[in-house]
Amino acid sequence: MQVFKEIIARWWSEFTLQTKLMAIATLVVSLFMSSITFWAVNSIQQDAQMNDTRFGRDLGLLLASNVAPLLAEEDLTQVARFSGRFFHSTSSVRYIIYSNKEGEIIFGIPFSQQEVKNSFTLQRKLQLPEEYNPEVNIPVVRQHLTPDGKVTDVFVPISSNNEYLGVLAIGINPNPTVVASSNLTRDVTIAVFISIWAMVILGGVFNALTITQPIKELLMGVKNIAAGNFKQRIDLPLGGELGELILSFNDMAERLEKYEEQNIEELTAEKAKLETLVATIADGAILLDSQLKLVLVNPTARKMFGWEETHILGENLLEYLPQEVTQQLQQPLENISHGEHAEEENNNNSILPTRGEFTVTITKPQHHTFRILLTQVLDQNRENIKGIVMTVQDITREVELNEAKSQFISNVSHELRTPLFNIKSFIETLFEYGDDLTESEKLEFLQTANHETDRLTRLVNDVLDLSRLESSRSYQFNSLDLAQPIEQTLRTYQLNAKDKNIELVQEVESNLPAIWGHYDLLLQVFTNLVGNALKFTPEGGKVTVRAYGVKGDPENSNDITHVRVEVADTGIGIAPEDQEAIFDRFFRVENRVHTLEGTGLGLSIVKNITEKHNSRIHLISEVGVGTTFWFDLLIYQPETKLNNHQEELKTLTN
Repeated sequence: MQVFKEIIARWWSEFTLQTKLMAIATLVVSLFMSSITFWAVNSIQQDAQMNDTRFGRDLGLLLASNVAPLLAEEDLTQVARFSGRFFHSTSSVRYIIYSNKEGEIIFGIPFSQQEVKNSFTLQRKLQLPEEYNPEVNIPVVRQHLTPDGKVTDVFVPISSNNEYLGVLAIGINPNPTVVASSNLTRDVTIAVFISIWAMVILGGVFNALTITQPIKELLMGVKNIAAGNFKQRIDLPLGGELGELILSFNDMAERLEKYEEQNIEELTAEKAKLETLVATIADGAILLDSQLKLVLVNPTARKMFGWEETHILGENLLEYLPQEVTQQLQQPLENISHGEHAEEENNNNSILPTRGEFTVTITKPQHHTFRILLTQVLDQNRENIKGIVMTVQDITREVELNEAKSQFISNVSHELRTPLFNIKSFIETLFEYGDDLTESEKLEFLQTANHETDRLTRLVNDVLDLSRLESSRSYQFNSLDLAQPIEQTLRTYQLNAKDKNIELVQEVESNLPAIWGHYDLLLQVFTNLVGNALKFTPEGGKVTVRAYGVKGDPENSNDITHVRVEVADTGIGIAPEDQEAIFDRFFRVENRVHTLEGTGLGLSIVKNITEKHNSRIHLISEVGVGTTFWFDLLIYQPETKLNNHQEELKTLTN
């Protein structure tokens, strides 16, 4: 509806004042004449309806008085004959219906109750008006509309000797002469109204085609040229001065179009270069206008802020940035966007910022840290601001590395400080008070210094091992019998386990296929895992090293896809809150239980070594029950199949 109103308003605004006045005058005259005509037709119809009402009431009373004796005697045959002659002799009667006191139809023309019963076995009742009162011997008249016009319905109470017998309903057709006259008058009025407006419209169209339309076309063409649409042409078959004006306009538009095409080609080439450069840079690039609305966003910035599937060009930047970024950048962006007032502010010794650098950390949808640079874009005179360039750098990895570096240095410094302090303390004591100490005390001090030196050596070696593993150094992996490093590890710790009364068990499946790995690295894994198991297993416990083949197809006994290694103990176990951090550097459970010492780097080394074997270390632990570490190793295959097995093992371990 709103669109239709706008179309009408635009169409009406295109007419001149003279045309509008003529249209209004024509409309007023035509409406006045039509109103008079329809008033006359309505008056004629009302008179005809009054005549039909009067005629129907008289006819109903006459018919009711004649059939009342017959109905009292229940002589329906005579009622039917009399009513039939009456109906066929009078063309104005539409129908005649008789009903008894209960309203049930007993006879009717052009239909009868007997015919209805024989055909449908139904009992029908006459619907009486609400104002009908059988106690008042006055006909009730109403009218209803049919396709042939209004029919007058007359309901007459039938009584004989003051006894109410039923109702006579008679329908009176409208006067055909009056109806025809009214319809003719109405049709003539409509035809005259349409003819007048047809002449007005034809005159307006003729005027528009000959004079108004060319002027409007020229006006529209000039507006399009002013708006930069140089493809505008006017094609009207006119001669004379108006035709020459149109030809001159088309010639001007053609020359402007050629000049624009030359400039557009150069601008398009430069724009394509700029967009290609912006799209390929690694940092996010966002261009804003002076109202902080987005003009350009490169793919990197869309990915950073999750705008890949969002249409954001032309929208306000602050409505689409993450909340953390909006809170920190809203005020600086508003300050920079008002840089056009910098000269006025300078008079008050206050300078608005023209650029800024911010570091923002967001947590959703993922944890990222961004460095955001804001720079104004000024016009060629460097007076007014045209926009703002926003450069976004993802420094998440850099921040994580710096934090890890700081934490690593802090942890190493802390771990080195304790043994160095102990060594220095005992040696200074021996140096200054050696003469006052007994031989047993000197020996105890030297043993403690030696123990701390060993601890310092292990820490340095672990740090070097971890640094080597985390570097880009490559290792040569070959076919390897897994039973050899397991046996060597158990032999190494046999005496230690015997001293603590801990049972060392080897459960290596016989006929295991050769695995793809590095002997020294796997030996270091077993050494760390078995050593930790012995540390945290109380006297009388048990440490088990298992190795067995895992089948890809359980029904095929020869289909071993990889070998699983498990190191299980019956020790103190690891609490659930510690299991996630157990593989972090310098994380030591013994710090919490205050039982044993260690560098806290062993499991980090294990994690790095298993990852170099395209595997992953897992653990299952319960406090007070024990802990099981396990990982999978690839079966040695020819080079052509090795890559497929590596991908398969990655899928299984993930």
